[in-house]
Amino acid sequence: MTAAVLGVMGGSGVYDLPGLEDVREERVASPWGEPSDALRIGRIGDTQVVFLARHGRGHRLSPSGINYRANIDALKRAGVTDLVALSACGSFREELPPGLFVLVDQFVDRTHGRASSFFGDGCVAHVSLAHPVGPGLQARIANAARAEDIAVHRGGTYVCMEGPQFSSLAESRAYKAQGFDVIGMTNMPEAKLAREAEITYATIAMVTDYDCWHPGHDAVDVASVIAVARANADKAARLVSRLARDFPAEREPCPAGSHRALDGAIMTAPSVRDPALLAKLDAVAGRVLNG
Repeated sequence: MTAAVLGVMGGSGVYDLPGLEDVREERVASPWGEPSDALRIGRIGDTQVVFLARHGRGHRLSPSGINYRANIDALKRAGVTDLVALSACGSFREELPPGLFVLVDQFVDRTHGRASSFFGDGCVAHVSLAHPVGPGLQARIANAARAEDIAVHRGGTYVCMEGPQFSSLAESRAYKAQGFDVIGMTNMPEAKLAREAEITYATIAMVTDYDCWHPGHDAVDVASVIAVARANADKAARLVSRLARDFPAEREPCPAGSHRALDGAIMTAPSVRDPALLAKLDAVAGRVLNG
């Protein structure tokens, strides 16, 4: 069996993880480039936890400037099996107010120009993203929230925009009309890459605002996001701490298939695979390429 290692991706307002003990920092050399920051590796209870600030400490990186492939590759090299993504977001629903945590289960990708796969010419692969969130991991997050008396809403669709500008009113109304629940700028291609790396993924979408569709609230701006994000960060730390303390010692099979996402996914014949690309895939796809 594989030991469970819990990864935590810190989003806007979450640049560290209080409660992490025996911490060491490790800068991972990834063939995909430079990760956002050093990994902070430690323990909460008996669970090994790896924390990475998605935007870098001090929020150096814009959503479009994040090297998502390097981040996921670095976490994979650190042994991460399950990844919790903490993400500030806007809400399209009156009943999902600022301060609420939404455990989304679907994504719609409206980004453009971001590298969204580890695979390509020389080693083509197609993984299923029908169910991008691990239901078992999401259930554990919900249980941890209940134990900490933190309000969460289970289910919903996260639409990922390119940014860095916030939505126009027309865009916000269109997203709402399409039935999307929350909006952010970072969970794609992050969730896609986690699936390719066979890391089980779940998002805690931390609502900070109503975007700009709501006639009774001001349009989102940085000041309002930061104010709510700070309060959300404290709750997120409690939630992650409880999740880690109750986490299983061994990796559990994912009903969505994330733990074996690459089974049968690679289409390129071994005889024509690109050695240079294969070398970069050593961590992400080593289980199937070297098996």
